[in-house]
Amino acid sequence: MIKRPAVFFDRDGVVNVSPGSGYVLRVADFQLMPGIADVLAWCKAQGFYTVLVTSQQGVGKGLMSLADLDAIHDSLQARLARHGAAFDRIYSCTELAGQGTRRKPSPEMIFEAEAALPIDLPASALVGDHDRDIQMARNAGLGFAIRLASDNAVNETGDVLTHTIAEVMAALQRWHATASLRAQGG
Repeated sequence: MIKRPAVFFDRDGVVNVSPGSGYVLRVADFQLMPGIADVLAWCKAQGFYTVLVTSQQGVGKGLMSLADLDAIHDSLQARLARHGAAFDRIYSCTELAGQGTRRKPSPEMIFEAEAALPIDLPASALVGDHDRDIQMARNAGLGFAIRLASDNAVNETGDVLTHTIAEVMAALQRWHATASLRAQGG
């Protein structure tokens, strides 16, 4: 089986508007980040797998059920599908600190995706808005990490620090163009 690159995305603050210090607990409260469907559609058009890797402690804290989280993700997938941009896989860590091994910056969710899909991890990228996202990308051996600046303190900038979804798109396009040139021996 031929391996392909993937682009991994954090959820809150990247795919959807950040709920701040709280949690998105209902479908009605989930707001797609403007422009993210275009980014995902572009990734799919380039032949990249797209994978959501998200921490959702609201389940672990009992603020929402796993069924509530599944409903949010089902709604997300339906909305993205209308743009040809649905995720190939969604992985959620609902554990609280000290309860398991999947919490970011652990690369376990990325490794789960690699076990399910033929992903070339060193040729893959991640987009996240928190230090732990960038650390997860490094821990998994991904080749490129984009940090979307947010209200979170920035200690880990990744390979590129961006401030808007348009800048994320431009960074992914530059990364892809550079990788394509390398693959062609340029």
